[in-house]
Amino acid sequence: MSGVRRRVEVFQVGGADSRMAGPTTGDERALLVGMLADQRVTLEMKCAGLGPSLALRSVEPSSLSLLGLVRHLADVERRWFRRVLAGWDVLPRFSSEAEPDGDFDGARGDGVDEAWAAWREEVAFAEGFVRDAPDLDVEGVDGWRGVVSLRWVLVHMIEEYARHNGHADLLRERIDGAVGL
Repeated sequence: MSGVRRRVEVFQVGGADSRMAGPTTGDERALLVGMLADQRVTLEMKCAGLGPSLALRSVEPSSLSLLGLVRHLADVERRWFRRVLAGWDVLPRFSSEAEPDGDFDGARGDGVDEAWAAWREEVAFAEGFVRDAPDLDVEGVDGWRGVVSLRWVLVHMIEEYARHNGHADLLRERIDGAVGL
C-alpha cells in the first residue's frame, strides 16, 4: 500500500482531516454544532483552489455548479438563522421571487469572492446565534414549515450540507478529476 493515497488525501494538507475536529461525545448542542461545522469545512475543501472555475456547470442544461452551491448555502444560512430564528426582515442575497433559482442561474466566475464573503458572513452570524442562544428550544416561525426550533434547524442544516456536499463531490471530479471523502 506504500505510495497509494486515500481519496480524502487529495484535499488534505499535512494529512490531517480538519473536518473531524468536532466532538464525538458530549451534550446535544456541542454534537450538532460540531457536525454542522464539519459539513461547512467539507464544502470549503471541495471548492479549494478553483477560483473562477467554481462557476463551471455540471452537465447541460443543469445550472448546478460549485459556485451555485456556495451562493445557495449562503442564502440557506441567511434564511434559517437571520430570517426565521432571529426574526429579521432580510431577503436572500442571490435569489428572489422573480428569480427563485438565481443562486444557481446567476453564478458566474467573476462572483467567486462575493459569494465566499457572503457565505462566511452568514456562517459567522449563524455560529454567533447558536452560541448565544439560551438553549436548542429557541423557536422561529417559517412560512414553509411553521414553528421550528433551533434544534430542528441545526439538524436540517446538517442534512442540507451533507446533500449538497455529495453534489460538490461530483462537480469537483468533473472539473479537475479531484476525488475525496
